[in-house]
Amino acid sequence: MGKPGNKHEILLLGSFPPKFRFSLLLLNLEEYYFEQHTANHIQHRGSQNERKIRGSLKICSKSVIFEPDAISQPIIKIPLRDCIKIGKHGENGANRHLAKAKSGGISLIFSQVYFIKEHNIVAPYKTERGEMEYVFELDVSGKVEDVVETLLQLHRASCLDKLGDQTAMITAILQSRLARTSFDKNRFQSVSEKLHMECKAEMVTPLVTNPGHVCITDTNLYFQPLNGYPKPVVQITLQDVRRIYKRRHGLMPLGLEVFCTEDDLCSDIYLKFYEPQDRDDVYFYIATYLEHHVAERTAESYTLQWQRGHLSNRQYLLHLNNLADRSCNDLSQYPVFPWIISDYCSAELDLSNPGTFRDLSKPVGALNKERLERLLMRYQEMPEPKFMYGSHYSSPGYVLFYLVRIAPEYMLCLQNGRFDNADRMFNSIAETWKNCLDGATDFKELIPEFYGDDVSFLVNSLKLDLGKRQGGQMVDDVELPPWAQSPEDFLQKSQDALESNYVSEHLHEWIDLIFGYKQKGSDAVGAHNVFHPLTYEGGVDLNSIEDPDEKVAMLTQILEFGQTPKQLFVTPHPRRITSKFKSLFQTSSCNASTADSPVSPGEESFEDLTEESKTLAWNNITKLQLHEQHKIHKEAVTGIAVSRNGSSVFTTSQDSTLKMFSKESKMLQRSISFSNMALSSCLLLPGDATVISSSWDNNVYFYSIAFGRCQDTLMGHDDAVSKICWHDNRLYSASWDSTVKVWSGVPAEMTGTKRHQFDMLAELEHDVSVDTISLNAASTLLVSGTKEGTVNIWDLTTATILHQIPCHSGTVCDTAFSPDSRHVLSTGEDGCLNVTDVQTGMLISSMTSDQPQRCFIWDGNSVLSGSQSGELLVWDLLGGKISERIQGHTGAVTCMWMNEQCSSVITGGEDRQIMFWKLQY
Repeated sequence: MGKPGNKHEILLLGSFPPKFRFSLLLLNLEEYYFEQHTANHIQHRGSQNERKIRGSLKICSKSVIFEPDAISQPIIKIPLRDCIKIGKHGENGANRHLAKAKSGGISLIFSQVYFIKEHNIVAPYKTERGEMEYVFELDVSGKVEDVVETLLQLHRASCLDKLGDQTAMITAILQSRLARTSFDKNRFQSVSEKLHMECKAEMVTPLVTNPGHVCITDTNLYFQPLNGYPKPVVQITLQDVRRIYKRRHGLMPLGLEVFCTEDDLCSDIYLKFYEPQDRDDVYFYIATYLEHHVAERTAESYTLQWQRGHLSNRQYLLHLNNLADRSCNDLSQYPVFPWIISDYCSAELDLSNPGTFRDLSKPVGALNKERLERLLMRYQEMPEPKFMYGSHYSSPGYVLFYLVRIAPEYMLCLQNGRFDNADRMFNSIAETWKNCLDGATDFKELIPEFYGDDVSFLVNSLKLDLGKRQGGQMVDDVELPPWAQSPEDFLQKSQDALESNYVSEHLHEWIDLIFGYKQKGSDAVGAHNVFHPLTYEGGVDLNSIEDPDEKVAMLTQILEFGQTPKQLFVTPHPRRITSKFKSLFQTSSCNASTADSPVSPGEESFEDLTEESKTLAWNNITKLQLHEQHKIHKEAVTGIAVSRNGSSVFTTSQDSTLKMFSKESKMLQRSISFSNMALSSCLLLPGDATVISSSWDNNVYFYSIAFGRCQDTLMGHDDAVSKICWHDNRLYSASWDSTVKVWSGVPAEMTGTKRHQFDMLAELEHDVSVDTISLNAASTLLVSGTKEGTVNIWDLTTATILHQIPCHSGTVCDTAFSPDSRHVLSTGEDGCLNVTDVQTGMLISSMTSDQPQRCFIWDGNSVLSGSQSGELLVWDLLGGKISERIQGHTGAVTCMWMNEQCSSVITGGEDRQIMFWKLQY
C-alpha cells in the first residue's frame, strides 16, 4: 500500500485526485463515516427552477454530507443535532417515515448548514442559518426507509444532553454494524492464503479514525474499512514489514503502527484496536514472523550507533520519537524536535559561535530568566498538583500552526471550519521564536519538518486565503531570517545547525528533558520542566473514571492539550563522541607512555599506519581462516600469552600446567606445574622474560623463562584467583574471594633470585566472587564481572566504584573496554552481549545469542567472540546482527588472543586444543 499522497512527513489525506473532494477531515473530531448512497439533491422542488444536482449522500455519526459530482458546487454538511425533522419526502404526520410511499426522497428540515470546498477551493466553511428543508432522492428508492431509520437513530444520539451518553450510543451503533459484517475473504491476494486471525479495529490517520475489519494471514495484513473509503481494502505484505510498534492511543494500550521502511517518519498503517488482547495478538503474530528477518530495536541500540557517529542527530531523534510513542498519525503525540538556533537577526549564521545556539539544557519555558521567575512565583503559591507551565511544548494546535500551508484541511477540521486569526498564524520564524521566549503561555518546541528537505510547509503554494494581518498585508509565505536566502537555504542551514559540533556536544541534555530522567520527579522540578499532570503517561487512569461524561471531557482535554513522550531513559543520557571529547579518557594513557618511552616522529607515523591496518583487519574479520591446531593440554585451555615476536605461545589450563609452545617448530617446548590445582589465566610481562599465571590454589605464580623456574609466588587471596592483568609495574588480580586487588612492585624484568616485596595498593571489594576483570588502555579504569551477573566500573585513580550495573542473569564470562574507553562490552552465561556507556553507566545496547559467549575481542564496533558451541561469532554491534559464524572447536571456546595488527588470532577451547587463525583478504 502506498502512503496516501506524497512522501512528505505528514500524511496528507487531502492529496487524493480531485474527484475525492470528500475526505474524513470534513467530519467532526471523533465522528465516523458509515455509508454512502448515490443520490440527487433536489433544489427548488416543484417550482420552475427545480434542479437536480447529482452526487453522493454520506451518512456519518453526527452529520449528513452531500458531495456533488460537479466540483463547482460546494459540499453540503448538515449537523444532525441541528435537524428539526427527518423523514421521507412528501409524508405528513409524526410517523411519516414509516408510511409506504414510492418516493425515493429523504427530507431534512434543519436550522444550520455548512458549505465546503466550492470550486474545490480549501477555505473556511460558509455557514447558513435559519430553518430550511433539503430533499435528497436516492437512486435505489428501496433503501430510503433504512437510511431514514438510521438517521433518526443517529439524530437521537446527537440530541442527548450528555456527551458521554452520545458517545456510548454512537459506539453501540458502530459495534452493531461491525458485528453484522466481516472481512470479505475474496479480497485475499491468493487462494492459498491461510487465515490466522480476524478482529475489529480502526485505521488511524491524523485527527481521523476509520472503523473496519483487520485480517491477518500467513503472508498479508489486511484492513477493510466498513465504509469502503478511501479504498475497499488496504493490504500490507508481511515480507515488506521492517518495524512494528505498540502505541498508546487516547491514553489506552490499543495502537499498533507498521512500517515497511527503515527510516521513514510516516508509517504504512496505524491501527487502533477495541481490545488490548487483539492488538497484542496481531503484534505477536507479526513480530514472530519478523523475528527471522528483522531485529527489534531498543532506544539503547540506537544510542550506540548515534554515539559512534553512525546515526545523525536528526536520525537519532526520529528513532527516539518513534520509540516514545510519537507518530505522524497522532497529532496529540506528533514527533517533537528542539529549537536549535537562537539567532534570527544576523545576516550571516555563525555555527562556530556558541551564542548562535539555544541552551539545550533548559526547556523552552526556562530560557527567559524573567519569565521563569514569574512562573516560579506562581508555582510556589499553587496548591497540589503543581505545574510550572499551563500549556505544553507539543499539541495538535501547535503542529498544525506550523503545517497550515500544506495541511489546511486539518486546521479547518480541528478548528470547526475556521483558520486561526491572521496575526496569530505562523507568519515569521523570528516572530515565532520571540513569542516562545517572551509569551506568557507559549512554550512550544519544533517539529521534524524544520530539519527535513521539504520546504512546502514554509510556502503558500496552494495560494490559500489565510487572512489579512493588522498591518494590512495578506498571510502568505513564512518570513525567513536574514541569513536564509530561500526556504531551501533555511532548511539546509537548520540541518547544518542540528548536526553541528555544538549540538552534538549538548543534545543529550535536551534528550534528558524530553525523553529522559529530567522528565519526571524531583529532577524535573530541578530542571524547571514540570507540565500539567494530565500530560504525563499514567497521569490519569481513564478506566477509573466511571462518569462517561467526565471521561469523554477528560480525554478531549488531554488530546487537545498535548502529551509528554513516553519516558525512555531513567539515568543521564550519554553524550555523543565528538573529536573534542575523544581524548577525554585517553589523556593519562598518552602521558604515561610519553613519560616511559619518548616516541620519535617516525614511530608516530607508523602508529597511524597501524591504526589503518587495524581498521582494515576489523572490516574483514569475517574472513578469518583456521591455519593449524594443536592439542597440547589434558583439560580446557584457560589463558593464552604470546611473545612479542610471535614465536612462543604460552598457555594455561585446568590441567594445572603452563605450557610453552614454539610456533616455528610446532613443538611443545616446556610444561610447568606449580601445584595440582587448575590455572585460570596467564600474561607475559614486557621484555618476554616472565610469565605470570593465576591459579585456583589462591596464588599468582611468576615464572622466569630464562631461568626455567618459578621465580616468585604472590599469596594474595583467600580463594581461587580467576583473572590477572598487568600494566606499568602494577598487577591486578581478581578472585572468587569477592575482591580485586592492586599490587605494586611487579617490575617487567624479574631478574636474579631475590624474592619480591608485593605491596597491596588497593582492594576493590565486591559482594560476590569476581570472575573476570579488564583494564582500559590508560589503566585509569577497571571493569569487573561477577558470578551474579553484575558489571562494575572502577576509577583506579581513587579506587572508587563509578557504576554497578546488574547486566546479566548468571555469571559474567568476559568484559573489556572499547579502545577509546567510552564503552564496556560484557558477555554472560545468559547469552547476552551488553554494551554499557562508561560515563553514565547506561546500558546502551544488548544483543542475545542462543549460547553463552565465553570470551571475546572487540574494536568498539565489531566483536569476535568465542561461543559455548565452539564457533567463533562475528557481531556487527551497530547493525545489531551476527555477521558470521565460523566453525572452530568441538567444545566451548574458552580464551582468545589477537595480535596488535589484528591480523592473527589464537583460540583455546574445552577440547584442549589451541587453534591458530589468520585473516585472508
